[in-house]
Amino acid sequence: MPPTTTQAPLRAYRRLFALPGTRAFTAGNLMARLPSGMFGVSAVVMIAGARGSYALAGAVTATGLAATAVTAPWIARLVDRHGQARVAVPATVCAALGSLALLLCVHYGAPDWTLFAAYAATATTPNTGGMSRARWAHLLTGDPAALHTANSFEQAADELCYMLGPVLAAFLCGTFFPEAGTLAGAVLLLTGTLLFTAQRATEPPAGGGSTGGAPLRAPGMPAQLAVCLALGAVFGAMEVVTVAFADDRGHRSAAGVALGLQAAGSCLAGLVYGALSPAGPAARRLPWCVAAMTALMTLPLLAAALTGSMLALSGALLVAGTATAPTMVTNMALVQQRTPAGRLNEGMTLAVTGLLGGIACGSATGGWVVEHLSPTAGYGVPVTAAVVALMISFARRTG
Repeated sequence: MPPTTTQAPLRAYRRLFALPGTRAFTAGNLMARLPSGMFGVSAVVMIAGARGSYALAGAVTATGLAATAVTAPWIARLVDRHGQARVAVPATVCAALGSLALLLCVHYGAPDWTLFAAYAATATTPNTGGMSRARWAHLLTGDPAALHTANSFEQAADELCYMLGPVLAAFLCGTFFPEAGTLAGAVLLLTGTLLFTAQRATEPPAGGGSTGGAPLRAPGMPAQLAVCLALGAVFGAMEVVTVAFADDRGHRSAAGVALGLQAAGSCLAGLVYGALSPAGPAARRLPWCVAAMTALMTLPLLAAALTGSMLALSGALLVAGTATAPTMVTNMALVQQRTPAGRLNEGMTLAVTGLLGGIACGSATGGWVVEHLSPTAGYGVPVTAAVVALMISFARRTG
């Protein structure tokens, strides 16, 4: 990576949260964002437990993912046009009702097709992380150093929710009743969104009069979304392959710990990266970040191939995770720069949609390789996806 200049780490974040209203909207947003890591696990546990079919549970959650990919950019466009509070609240209510409908359909033994319909309704969940980043971009206009710190914090928050969400969901479903994870997620989502949108002083102005074109047609954006797709494939493949590897070694429960360590490495790296002042424009930095990520993604492959040990693999995932947050922070900074004025939330949601699509492709590819070759060979999939992201980012380094 190119050289950086270190600031006092705590000072950078103190300065960020000294701004009026930032602590309040961040607290509400984190509460609303946590369920994103809960709903998938909760749905699988709830449906598989009641219907005895992981295939049905997987199909239902996949349907929700596909519906989100279609719906999320449309919701984001409405948020940009009419304002966060005006759109996010009714969209969240609809999503929460979808979660409750799924819970009731499972509990009372409704036909299978109702599960698909109910879970598809949750696709109206607004991109809470994108709305938070949009607020930072609005508040920190003209201060790129502070915006970099804010984006790094947001990426670390994403990783934290990724770590804690599945753990909390599994705990609730296992300790209380199978529907507890879904119920708690719906309550957290609605409560957090209401608290977040109540902070009107920090809300960006609605862009209904914006003349900015569609983000998808903005210069450099198609290539940027292709990078998102490839990065998503890294994450999706890594998750499936790690579960398969742990299961093959007779330690399936250890997969969650190993993947949690990867997220922890990313979270810590994101906070550190936010306290640095990166040298050069984001378009020049991204290839170096992806190159570091590609190199570190070979560590899980080597650990699996040379040792076959879950302990060694967990350590490799922890180290490999440290490249994730800097890469994602730089990538999202480029998305912000290339998104037309007044369409920021839509642009970032398109990036998230690209990541989700990549996760789905990576999961499917990783699963195929595991089944037809071996779990160890499966670790070649995230490395390959990282190489593809690297090639695209180098091709666009002057964009």
